[in-house]
Amino acid sequence: MSTVLKHATIYTGEEVISDGYLRFGSQIEAVGPVSEYRAQPDDDVHFVSGKVVVPGFIDVHSHGGYGFDSMDGDPDQINEMVNDMVHEGVTTIFPTTMTQSTENINHAMTGIAEAAAKNPVIQGVHLEGPFIAAIYKGAQPEKYIKDPDVELLDHWNSLSGGRVRLITYAPEDKGAAKFEDYCLAHNIVPSVGHSNATREQMLASRATHVTHLYNAQREFKHREPGVTGHAMLEDNMYAELICDGFHIVPDMIKLAYEQKGPHRIELVTDSMRAKGMPEGESELGGQKVIVKDKQARLESGNLAGSVLRFDDAFRNVIDFTGCGIEEAVLMSSVNQAVEFGLTRKGTLTVGKDADLNVFDRALNLEATYSFGHQA
Repeated sequence: MSTVLKHATIYTGEEVISDGYLRFGSQIEAVGPVSEYRAQPDDDVHFVSGKVVVPGFIDVHSHGGYGFDSMDGDPDQINEMVNDMVHEGVTTIFPTTMTQSTENINHAMTGIAEAAAKNPVIQGVHLEGPFIAAIYKGAQPEKYIKDPDVELLDHWNSLSGGRVRLITYAPEDKGAAKFEDYCLAHNIVPSVGHSNATREQMLASRATHVTHLYNAQREFKHREPGVTGHAMLEDNMYAELICDGFHIVPDMIKLAYEQKGPHRIELVTDSMRAKGMPEGESELGGQKVIVKDKQARLESGNLAGSVLRFDDAFRNVIDFTGCGIEEAVLMSSVNQAVEFGLTRKGTLTVGKDADLNVFDRALNLEATYSFGHQA
């Protein structure tokens, strides 16, 4: 049996169909104007007049949520965490680690690999640290920070089953060039983050992605563009944005959007285990976190990831920048699929996985389908 959604406005990631239909099983089987719809005997038709259908969201930077964290290394809990995130529209995720002991990261890599073997929503791993700059450690524990180490990265990549697709590092650190060689040879995107690199050092690096633009990096100034300025200036750089209104004020999100454009920005949550949980005390990497007023902070006051839902990020980027749904779809799905070669994800086109979200006119999320199954 195939599911058919009729009379929706469909944003495929390539075009907008104002009165469209979408037929899918586990994959997209047909999409187009309702005028082209031809009934099939096994069609399960749903009339969704006035609804908005977009591709499922892709979050390449999320540590956890709903009481769970990737660093816990428990495959059953990681699967439960990922399944909970589907209810905010996330149909593809890179569970994200953080700066910790070698043993703890070993445990996380093994657990994520076991979870991914059972759950195809997990399409990669984002290794955030420990190869970062202490001056911009943010909520990463300083005692575990290391210089780039190819052997250690190879070890972790092997434990993950070759699933590391994105790594946050400081390209100004000793050994970064050799480290980048390894990344590019193993289909890992090098991302500058938690870095004090200058514009000159960035020009010498091969980073093509910036982790949470503006946050935990050398900021741009009138005599030194820094990491942020470099990301703004270079067309080959994809920039993550945490659109919760706290990590970046709305005006600066709008500035990044107007400078980079919708084809080089990727929405992320950078969420931690407290997402979806009551406010109060939580934990990140063994550090006490206080969650209040939709913000997660260490006792020092530093932001410690977010409690941002992806569907909120989707609405916020539209509100903060004035962009349309079509542009928001690029930033929430299409760009991630393009950058990471997720050839079955990112757009609602025939042959792709049936990952999609259904919103009402006010952009309240009403339904999510992952591989054609409604969450």
